[in-house]
Amino acid sequence: MKNIAVIGAGTMGNGIAHTFAQFNYQVHLIDISQTSLDKGIATISKNLDRMVFKEKISEADKTNTLSNITTFTTLAEGVKNVDLVIEAATENTDLKTKIFKELDAVCSENTILASNTSSISITQIAAATNRPDKVIGMHFMNPVPIMKLVELIRGYNTSDAVMQSIIALSKAIDKTPVEVNDYPGFVANRILMPMINESIETLFNGVAGVAEIDTVMKLGMAHPMGPLQLADFIGLDICLSILNVLYDGFKNPKYAPCPLLVNMVMAGKLGIKSGEGFYDYSKSRKAEVIAKMFD
Repeated sequence: MKNIAVIGAGTMGNGIAHTFAQFNYQVHLIDISQTSLDKGIATISKNLDRMVFKEKISEADKTNTLSNITTFTTLAEGVKNVDLVIEAATENTDLKTKIFKELDAVCSENTILASNTSSISITQIAAATNRPDKVIGMHFMNPVPIMKLVELIRGYNTSDAVMQSIIALSKAIDKTPVEVNDYPGFVANRILMPMINESIETLFNGVAGVAEIDTVMKLGMAHPMGPLQLADFIGLDICLSILNVLYDGFKNPKYAPCPLLVNMVMAGKLGIKSGEGFYDYSKSRKAEVIAKMFD
C-alpha cells in the first residue's frame, strides 16, 4: 500500500495527509473546495516549518513531504489507482454513507475504504457499499502528526485480512494501532465524552467554575488538559454529535447531553473554531475564562 487518498482537507484530513506524506506515501488530498485544499496545504506547511524549527526534520524533508501530496476537487479523479481511501469528512451519518456509496462505485474493487469517524457505526457505513469486508474504521487522534494512537474499528463484516493490513500500515507510519469492535463511541469516545459531559453538568449545576473544574482534573488526575478546555479544542458541536450517537445507540440517559452544551452549540459557541466556548479565544488560542457566562 503506497497510494493513499484522504477525503476532507480540514483539521483531521490534512493531519492524516501530512502523516502519510511524511512517511513517503503518495497522498491524494480531496475536497470539494479548492479554498479548503489550499488552507489544508498551508496548515501542513506551517506544521512542517515548526518541525524544522525544532530540528525534528530538515528543509529537504519538508520539501519531500509536500511533494508527496496532490490535491483534487473531484472524487473520481482523486481515488484513481489508490490502495486505500480514508474519509475524514464532517461527523454526519448521512454524509458519510453518501460518500461511501460513491466511493464503492468509482474505486477499484480491491481498494480498502476507511472512515476516520469518531463514533458512527462502521457496520452502518459499510452497508452503503458492496464491499463491507473491505470497510474499516481508522480513528486518528488530533493532532494526527503527533498523537500515536489510531483506533481501528472492525465492522461486522470487516475481514481479518483487511484488519491485519491496516494494522501493519498503521505501524509503518509510526502509530500504535488498537483494534476495537463496532459499538457506539468505540472505546475512546465512549469513555471520554461522558467525562466531558459530566464536567459540563458539574459546571451547569454550580458545583465549581470552568477554571476550577479543569484545574482539579489537571492537577488531581494528571490530565494534560482540563475536560472543558479539551471540549473547546475538539469542538462543542462535535462533542454534542458524539453524545447524541451514544444516546441514540444505547438509549441510556447517562449519555444524554447536558442542556448547557446543547444551548452553547445552538448559540454558535463551539470552542476554538468559533473563538469562544468555555474559554475566550478571540485574542489568541490561549484559553481565558469567560466568567460572565456562568455568574
